[in-house]
Amino acid sequence: MATALRRWLELETVLDARFYRRVGIVSAVSEVDSALATAAAAGLAVETVEPEKLPHVTFPPDTVGVVETDAGVLLADRALRAAALWLARQPNVRLRPGCPVRSVDTGQVRITGETLGADLVLVAGGPWTRDLAGPPVTLHRQTMVYLRPPEHLRGWWETAPGVGRIGLDGRAWLLPPGAGTHLKISTDAACREVSTVDSADDADWAGRVRQANILSGMDAYEVVAVKDCHYASGPDGAVLTEAAPGVWARSACGGNGFAAAPLVAGQIVETMMEVAA
Repeated sequence: MATALRRWLELETVLDARFYRRVGIVSAVSEVDSALATAAAAGLAVETVEPEKLPHVTFPPDTVGVVETDAGVLLADRALRAAALWLARQPNVRLRPGCPVRSVDTGQVRITGETLGADLVLVAGGPWTRDLAGPPVTLHRQTMVYLRPPEHLRGWWETAPGVGRIGLDGRAWLLPPGAGTHLKISTDAACREVSTVDSADDADWAGRVRQANILSGMDAYEVVAVKDCHYASGPDGAVLTEAAPGVWARSACGGNGFAAAPLVAGQIVETMMEVAA
């Protein structure tokens, strides 16, 4: 991820946009010496912080915080808009916005009312990859809760870091508000497999997130939005899978997948060049 951060900062220059917020990221850990050694080996600037320094966040018992001072938050929408604008200016790229892909096969991509020829097809359809490229793709849904802090804590949250491995079970995380975004919380306990992005889901997952002991004094925070996010996972360790001759699929997507996107893109380019050769 340290390498990915360097790539993102390079992309800000290439795309002439700012979409990275350096707020610092705290991880709750129990094996502090091991965490510090790992950070040192990766060349990461870190320091420890006692949970008392983040009194509005619930740490698991017997843990302390390790702060990655250069880490931060990616504003995904801004990054994607900047990338699309950059691509639109490239003479060898043709974007087709508003043209849903109906199917893909060897040598062709079918969109609404038209079939496009192709030497190679790369499917990066996120949660819809399975519909186009078939299994093995597992679809997941995770509930995010967006909060407005109480008035007396808004100043504190303006300078707060992101925090992970929190809640009493160590499975929760939060991203601080800022740059037009709300305080966002979730937990791995609110992640589940679903058959499609439209599958019915009657359980109160937002309530489970709010009850996950992520923040102290949770009742003082106003819920401003609840969103179900979807991501997909493919075969373990596989950046690409060949769905058909000449048709390759990037199945994995999600928060970590987006953070590592520059590294994944490099692997995809190498694979496609090998295939084309």
